Amino acid sequence: MNDEIEVGGRALLALGGVALTAALLAGCATASAPVPTPPPTDAGFDYQLGGAYEPPSGVTVVERDRTTEPAGLGYDICYVNGFQTQPGDSAAFAKKHPDLVLRQSGEPVADPDWPDEYLFDTSTAQKRSALAQIVGGWISGCRDSGFDAVEIDNLDSFSRSGGALTAKDNLALAEQYARAAHDAGLAIAQKNTAELSARLHAHGYDFAVTESCAEFSECDAYTDVYPVVLDIEYTDELGVAGFRKACDDADRPAVMILRDHDLVTPGDEQYHYEACER
Repeated sequence: MNDEIEVGGRALLALGGVALTAALLAGCATASAPVPTPPPTDAGFDYQLGGAYEPPSGVTVVERDRTTEPAGLGYDICYVNGFQTQPGDSAAFAKKHPDLVLRQSGEPVADPDWPDEYLFDTSTAQKRSALAQIVGGWISGCRDSGFDAVEIDNLDSFSRSGGALTAKDNLALAEQYARAAHDAGLAIAQKNTAELSARLHAHGYDFAVTESCAEFSECDAYTDVYPVVLDIEYTDELGVAGFRKACDDADRPAVMILRDHDLVTPGDEQYHYEACER
C-alpha cells in the first residue's frame, strides 16, 4: 500500500521500503562508470603511434593514438598528449587557446626534440582547469571509441620550460586527468618521468607505459610502484643486442618490446618489432 507524503507543499507517493531501495540501486547502477582495470601483467604488447596495423601474432594489448580506432584484440590503450600540442595541431591550438600555450617573449615555447609541439601552460589553477576540460574531452572520446585505458604523455614538459613550469604544476594537472579517466571508466597510465612514479600512483595512476627504462637503468622506479609496466626500448638506443641481453635480466618489466625509433608500420624498411619471451 502506498502512502502520500507532503514534501514542500507537493504530494508524493511513498514507495514501500523494498521498492524504494531497489529503485535507488538501479539508478546507481545505471549511472556508474565501469571499474577501470589495468592491462594483464604479461600479455603481448605493441606500441603503434606511427600508424595502425595488424600486430604480430600473440599481441593482445595495443596502444594507438586517440585519433585512430582501437585494435580490438583484447585491451586497447589510447595515447593522449596531455601536456603538449600534437604535431600538425600546434598552430591551430595556439590560435584558439592563446593563453593555454606557454610563451616566452610572446612566442610559443616548443619542445626542443619535437619543435612542432608547443608546451601547455600549466602554471596556474585557472589554466590547469581549462586544460583539464579540453583534454578531458579527448579522454571521453577514447572511451567512446572503445579504448580501455589512456596514456598521458609529456608529463615532464616542466623540464623543458626554462623554469616557467614546475613538477608541482604538472602533477596537479595529472591528478585531474586521472579523475577524468576514472570517471570515464578508463584506467590511466603514467608515461616516463620515473622519479614521480610514487606520487602519480598516489594520485590514481594505475600502471606505467615507459620508454627506454632499461637503457637508462630506471625500470625499478616503475616496477616497485606499479603491478603492470609496459616498456618500449628502441633500436637506436639499446639496440638489438642490448635488448636481448636486457630480456635475460630477471628484474626487468614482465612486458618489454623493441621498436624502431619512429614507430613506423611494417611496410617501411625501418620497421622493427620484437618482444622478450614472457
